[in-house]
Amino acid sequence: MKILVINAGSSSLKYQLMDPETEEVFAKGLCERIGIDGRLTHKIPASDAKYEFDIAMPTHAEAIQAVLDALTSSAHGVIKSMDEIDAVGHRVVHGGEAFAHSVVIDNTVMAALEACIPLAPLHNPANITGIRACQQVMPGKPMVGVFDTAFHQSMPPRAFIYAIPYEYYTENHVRRYGFHGTSHYYVSHRAAAMLGRPIEELKIVTCHLGNGSSVCAIDGGKSIETSMGFTPLDGLPMGTRCGAIDVSIIEYLMTTHDLSIEEVMDILNKKSGVLGVSGVSSDFRDIEAAAEKGNKRAQLAIDMFCYKTTKRIASASAAMGGIDAVVFTAGVGENSAELRAKIVENLAFMGIKIDPAKNNVRGVETDISTADATVHTLLIPTNEELVIAQDTARLVAGK
Repeated sequence: MKILVINAGSSSLKYQLMDPETEEVFAKGLCERIGIDGRLTHKIPASDAKYEFDIAMPTHAEAIQAVLDALTSSAHGVIKSMDEIDAVGHRVVHGGEAFAHSVVIDNTVMAALEACIPLAPLHNPANITGIRACQQVMPGKPMVGVFDTAFHQSMPPRAFIYAIPYEYYTENHVRRYGFHGTSHYYVSHRAAAMLGRPIEELKIVTCHLGNGSSVCAIDGGKSIETSMGFTPLDGLPMGTRCGAIDVSIIEYLMTTHDLSIEEVMDILNKKSGVLGVSGVSSDFRDIEAAAEKGNKRAQLAIDMFCYKTTKRIASASAAMGGIDAVVFTAGVGENSAELRAKIVENLAFMGIKIDPAKNNVRGVETDISTADATVHTLLIPTNEELVIAQDTARLVAGK
C-alpha cells in the first residue's frame, strides 16, 4: 500500500509517499512560498536524488498538483499514476475533544475541524486548506485526519482542567490539550520494543525537544500528563515560545510598554524562548556555539532550558508514581549529546544515569544508560509521518 502523507502550513506543504508496512519512503519534499510564487523541492531517498523547481502555486491546490506531477514524472517520479496512491493521511494540529483517535475524513469531520479553528487559529485553517486542496485535485481518494492532540485525550480531568471558573471549560472548551501526540506515541512504542516489554506495563517519560518542545508522561501506553496546554505556547521554553510564565506578565507588558494583546502574544510566540533569552538565535546549534565562545546569555538560555526540562521529567515521573524509561527525541533530543547530559545530570537520585561514551551519538536508536542505571535513557528518532501513514492504512482497510 502507498500512502501520501501531507502536512500543510499556511504557505508551505510537506509530503512523503511511503509504504506503511515496510516503512519505505519512496519520495518526500516541500512546497514553499504558496500564494507568493512557489518552489518545490523533491527528494528520492533511494538514490539520494534531489530536484528543485520554481512552479506557480497561487493556492494549495496548485501545490498538491505539483506534488502529484513530481511523483508521476517520467524523469524523477516514483509511481506511474495517481492511481497507485491508495490514500492520503493529513496531519491536523487540533482535534479538540471531538477526536481521541485518527478518523476517515468526511463532511462531519470537516465541520468539526472548522469548529476547532478558534482553538488553533494559526494551524487548523492551513490543515483544512490542505485537505480541501487534496479533495479538489484527488476526488474520491480516501483521506484520513491524524491529530496532534488525539493521543492526549486519555489524560484524566485532574490533569487537563485549569483552575479557572468551570464554565470556561464547559462553554468554551478551555482545557489542557497537549500537542506532539504522534511523536510521543511513536517513540513510546519504540521504547517498549527496544526494552522487549509490553507497553502496558511501562511508565515512560518522552521528551520531544526541538524548536517546539514538550514532555509527556505515558503510563501503560496512555498519555496522562503533558507539558503543552491549551495551546503549544505552554510548558517548556522553546525556540521562540516562552513556555509557562506568570500570566500577569501579559497585563504588565501591555501597560508598561503600551502594547496590544496581539503585540504581546506575538512577542511570547515569536520573540521569546531561547531566542529571547540568548539574543542569538532560536536554533540550539547556534546558541551552543555562542556559549562555547563565552556568550553568557547563550549559556543562560541553555541552562534555563535544561533546568526546566529536568523539572518536567521529575514531575512527569511523579504523576505516574514511577518511571521505567526516559526518551529523548526530535531535533535537540536526538542530536545534542551535551544537552541530554545536562538535562539528566541531577536525576541520578531517580536512577537515571547516562554513559558518556554511549551518549556520544546522533539520530540513532540507542540505550545510552549506564550499566547500573535503574531507569533506561533512550535516544529514539521520531517518525510522525510513519504514524500518520500507518493510521491511514489501518482506517482505509477498515481495521
